[in-house]
Amino acid sequence: MGSGVEVTIFIVEDDSAVADALSALVADEGVSVRVFPTAESFMAAGPPGSGDVVVVDLGLPGMTGRETLRWLRRLGDPPRTVVISGKSEREIQRETEGLGISGILRKPPSLDWLLAIRAGVV
Repeated sequence: MGSGVEVTIFIVEDDSAVADALSALVADEGVSVRVFPTAESFMAAGPPGSGDVVVVDLGLPGMTGRETLRWLRRLGDPPRTVVISGKSEREIQRETEGLGISGILRKPPSLDWLLAIRAGVV
């Protein structure tokens, strides 16, 4: 994505069609992509680096997206975060207030998503 720093995009999304579309979109940019269907599987893989970007679905089963964002904020040097949801932008902003997100992706998938993820990387 042009910064010269190795960036990994972590996608935490339980809808495989959405995760696949987002993964393909981001992979075309030449960055490393890792996909997880649950917050628990994402956390079990170990924390992301501060230069990484984590895309989190707010509507995850089990541990919610909001709880995942809180966990990420508690890391010593947290990564940038982008949320994904089919909820209204107002609802998303209310749920993520104070959690330091870098961007919002509204479902269904669109090419605008790449711009939002880039904004999280820059």
